[in-house]
This record gives sequence, structure tokens and C-alpha cells, in this order.
Amino acid sequence: MGLFDKLKRAFGGGQAEAKPESEEKVVAENPAPQAEVGSTPAAVEPAPEEKTKADQAEVNQESVETESKPEVEVAAPIPVQPAEVEEKVAPKPAQEVAANEETKRYERGLAKSRKGFGAKINALLANFRSVDEDFFEELEETLIEADVGFETAMKISDQLRDEVKFQNAKKKADVSDVIVEKLVDLYEAEGENEDNQLHFATQGPTVFLFVGVNGVGKTTTIGKLAHRYQAAGKKVLMAAADTFRAGAIEQLVEWGKRVDVEVVRKPEKSDPAAVVFEAVRKAKEEDYDLLLVDTAGRLQNKVNLMNELEKIQRVITRELPDAPHEVLLALDATTGQNALTQAKQFGEVTKVSGIVLTKLDGTARGGIVLAIRNELHLPVKLVGLGEQMDDLRDFNPEEFVYGLFKDLIAQR
Repeated sequence: MGLFDKLKRAFGGGQAEAKPESEEKVVAENPAPQAEVGSTPAAVEPAPEEKTKADQAEVNQESVETESKPEVEVAAPIPVQPAEVEEKVAPKPAQEVAANEETKRYERGLAKSRKGFGAKINALLANFRSVDEDFFEELEETLIEADVGFETAMKISDQLRDEVKFQNAKKKADVSDVIVEKLVDLYEAEGENEDNQLHFATQGPTVFLFVGVNGVGKTTTIGKLAHRYQAAGKKVLMAAADTFRAGAIEQLVEWGKRVDVEVVRKPEKSDPAAVVFEAVRKAKEEDYDLLLVDTAGRLQNKVNLMNELEKIQRVITRELPDAPHEVLLALDATTGQNALTQAKQFGEVTKVSGIVLTKLDGTARGGIVLAIRNELHLPVKLVGLGEQMDDLRDFNPEEFVYGLFKDLIAQR
């Protein structure tokens, strides 16, 4: 089953169940159980314990029907039938609860993007008359405005020309479905061999090198990630290698105090590679599990930045041949297409292994994730879904798609 089909089943069908007319249909199809519940002996109703059993009749009709009257009235301490019901309504497994909570995080974090994306598609369909060339031109503009990227918008428009005709989409909801389906299918196809996982050393310390322009939330990301792994029992170290930006060192040190993680630092204007060298040595000698390295982001001086990052990586590799294990580019989701430009420029400066997309909860430009995958072919590995310490989450492609498109499917 494709990702779009899962999306449609999860949200398209789920909405129908909530409508009153559907509830009436269920009652009509099952009149007998309702009558039996209503005919429960009067002696049972006053007791809360017996009321619970009546409620449980919906869960296990057969068990309630065969239950004897004396057992109901006496309310034996350990009756057989209630025990069976308890098993059927037992608490959900911790793994399922965690999955549901993650879904809710994505829904909350993508609320603005979902609303903005849906509003743009709905505005396009508001003047919908027929699927003609004017419609496709408006669609291209709408998708570009939704930050899915120019190339993606062109691909979707081209694919839709034949697809809309093939599916004989005439209603607004049908056209909306086809648009979302093609976006999801393209997104899924482009990410077929994508690796969204963070990689760690098999032995010795793991090194994550963070790059990105100033102000995108890079240092905050490092602090939150340090908290995550330190809370998981890992020994974490941070390195303040952004020695040129005023206040950058102090900002990371403050995060170190907040999450109780040590920070290797040197005075302002020091050689960033010297800071990293000291941090790597310390991580090796004192058996640290993870070293998180902050760097400068002076993209306006690309040559100097390239030389600086190359030197830092040489120092790391000389001490730890397999490191850095991740080079993570932090991008601010609120900047939309500017984030895409930054990603392309940093790709020329250093070999980026993954994207950290920050502030996703504070923007309506979540469509940028589609552009990053479809145009840059870089995996998003971490996303910021809120301001709380644990709102930096591992990127889940399916949860992202659900969180971004669910309203468009649910409107059917």
C-alpha cells in the first residue's frame, strides 16, 4: 500500500465515522444489543460496578448475555467474565502510546503549514471551473507559493495533466485528491533510498559537526540534542568552535549549564580548529560517547568558511578516522526558499550528510521539506516541532506527510 493510500485510509475514512448520520447507521444495523442493554434488570443500574458491566456490553455482547443473574447481583470479587473484558480493554502497549504521541507532535508542529497549504489549495479550487491550461498555470504558482520548490511544482503540473484526465476528476475534492496524491507519490519516490537515521561510531566517541548560517537555531539544536543523549545515559561533550561571532561561545556555555553538559571553549577569535582538536582529544581520553561541534556560519565569506570547515574536518579525521559521523546542516524553516538556497551553498562548502529543519512549528512553509528531498536529495534527519526541550524530534517521513496533508484528505 502506497503512502497516499495509507493517508486516505487514516484520515479520509476516519472523518466519516465522526458524523452523526454514521452513528445512526450503526444503531440501525445493531438494534438487538441496544435493546438488551436497555432491558438490564433494575437491580443492576444503581450499582456503579454493574453500570460498568452494562457499558462493557458493547465490548463483549456475548459475555454479557451469558452472564448469570446471581453473579451480577452478588458481584463476586474475581468473576471470570469481567476478567476477560479487562483483557480486551487493557492499556495500550507503550510502543503504541509513544507512536500516537509522536503523531500528535507532528500534527501540532505542522498545524500552521497544514492550514497554510490547505488554504492555498482551497483558494485555487475556489474558482475551479474545469481542468484547463489556465488551471495548471495557477496550480504551478500555488505550489511555488507553498514552498514546494520550482522544480517540484513543474513536475507535479506535468504529471497532473494526464492523471486528472485519466482519473476523470471533475469535482473539486477529486482534483484536490489527485494533487495531494501526486505530491505524496513524488515525495515517496524521491526518498526511496533515503537514510534519515543518525549514525554513530561502532567504538570510541561519535562526532556530530553542525554547520549553518547564524540565527537558524543551530546552537539551540546542539543544546537540545545534548540534553536528549545525556538524559539517555550517554556521556556528552560540546565544542564551541564558532569563535568569531560575538556571544556564540557564551550562548553554548549557557546551554551547557542548562543541560549539565561540559563545553570545550577558548577565548574569542581563537582558531576554531584548535578548539575542535582539544575537544576531540578530551572525548577520546575521557571516554565520551558523543561530541557535538558548533561552527561559524559566515556564508557571505564563502572562501574563508570553506577553508575553516575543511581544517576542522581534517583535525577530526586525523584523531578519529571515521569521524565526523554526521555533518548536519541547520536550516530555518521559516525562511522558505531561502533555506533551499542556503542548503545548495553549504553543499558546495562541505559534504552535508543531513538536514536539521528548525522552527517548523512556527511557520506555514512546511512544504520546504518536499523541495529539500525532491531537489537537493538530502535527508532531513531532525526537525524542531516546538520550543520545549524534547520537541527536537527525529524526522519521520510518514508522520510529516500525515501532518501536512491530513486536512485536505479529511475534507472529503
